[in-house]
Amino acid sequence: MTQKHTTPDGLVIVDKPSGFTSHDVVAKMRGIARTRRVGHAGTLDPMATGVLVLGVEKATKLLGHLALTEKEYLGTVRLGQTTLTDDAEGEITGSQDASEVTREAVDAGIAKLTGDIMQVPSKVSAIKIGGVRSYKRAREGEDFEIPARPVTVSSFTVHDIRDAVAEDGTPVLDLVVSVVCSSGTYIRALARDLGADLGVGGHLTALRRTRVGPYKLDSAKTLDQLQEELTVMPIAEAAAAAFPRWDVDTRRARLLTNGVRLEMPEEYAGRGAVAVFDPEGRFLALVEEHKGKAKSLAVFG
Repeated sequence: MTQKHTTPDGLVIVDKPSGFTSHDVVAKMRGIARTRRVGHAGTLDPMATGVLVLGVEKATKLLGHLALTEKEYLGTVRLGQTTLTDDAEGEITGSQDASEVTREAVDAGIAKLTGDIMQVPSKVSAIKIGGVRSYKRAREGEDFEIPARPVTVSSFTVHDIRDAVAEDGTPVLDLVVSVVCSSGTYIRALARDLGADLGVGGHLTALRRTRVGPYKLDSAKTLDQLQEELTVMPIAEAAAAAFPRWDVDTRRARLLTNGVRLEMPEEYAGRGAVAVFDPEGRFLALVEEHKGKAKSLAVFG
């Protein structure tokens, strides 16, 4: 008798290769994990590499809540050239000598892009404008505006500045930067806005995501490694790492799984999604406090 293959519920932390869309990675994982129930939290552009969080089986229900957590990136900003997509994938739309830009000017420009800012996403992005993806409108040559959105850049640091020469002979500056930011922040828009502020234009030439919420690059595996051995972070461990934890007794656990709205301790008020565990350490549900009661976001137990 053949043994039925069962895929565990949990998260897979992938180190995404360059040239793959987030959807390509999901498609590949469906083959590796032998299940259709695979999703991802927070998209990465094809050019970018690094942490992409995938959910397998029941853990797909966690993804929408995980997508909202803080992200961290390491990237290279080229000052002196603008592109259609604000990154190296798009055609160059302008070049300007950036060799005279000073470190002081760079630091001042970065200070303006740190903290709570309003950001206009790149036109070639997946944001929907009137129900149509922005990049589709841009590729069809449409003229349209994307409204600015509030984002938080908790830190924007320059680690190195290198003189370089672009392919067309323009002297440019390459900045190696790291950024910690809220969900929905476009790093290529930061590169574009920094370049615009300095009067020479800018775009992103490399990007690596090093963290999504509590999940870091050191726990990520490449697709080849996952093909060899599928490493799934159990759903309970994944939830405990990402959300505040609320341990309930057996009686409360039973009431909760039967759909009863429990009274919630005050310490969880205003903390967003909270992971509920029973006395055996089983992950039961994601809830949030609503008028003192636990409102169910997703049930797992």
